[in-house]
Amino acid sequence: MRELSLNVMDVTQNSISAGAKMIKIIVREDKTADTLSISIEDNGRGMSEEQVRSVTDPFYTTRTTRNVGLGVPLFKMEAEMTGGSFEISSKPGVGTKLTAVFKPSSVDMIPLGDINGTILLLVTCNTDIDFQYTRSLKEAEEREFSLNTQELKEILGDEVALNSPDVVIWIKEFLEENTRELINQ
Repeated sequence: MRELSLNVMDVTQNSISAGAKMIKIIVREDKTADTLSISIEDNGRGMSEEQVRSVTDPFYTTRTTRNVGLGVPLFKMEAEMTGGSFEISSKPGVGTKLTAVFKPSSVDMIPLGDINGTILLLVTCNTDIDFQYTRSLKEAEEREFSLNTQELKEILGDEVALNSPDVVIWIKEFLEENTRELINQ
């Protein structure tokens, strides 16, 4: 994939397919350690130990529409090509967590891409699922912001959906403004 945000979309789709009702996405950049880590955690069906061992094999998939599953293997490969790492853990009935750590200074580092657009799309197309998105940046000090759809739903009540036009615009502007403040401080 040409952008890490597309990997996030693909892996999160796996969480959605696994019946997750809560998905946490954390993008953490540490300039002092030269790392960018992306974690995706869900409370979906989870996987057996055998499935966890197989999930990084591009010729393994649980989908019936194709014979290969490239999302997780590509994510792992892209992290490791930069000198980073990849971890996945899962328990049946509990959920799955994966973390890919990248070295941004590597010549093999691909751009993060439009992570805000990815989060916006995931939230507004899956209003029955709760998302918690956290983005942080550490230079001399660590700064972060979060978007939690459970909190938004409590504020909006049952009358206003997360995919209503005004809410979509607000989420988009919230993500853009907070990202700008995080990067430009």
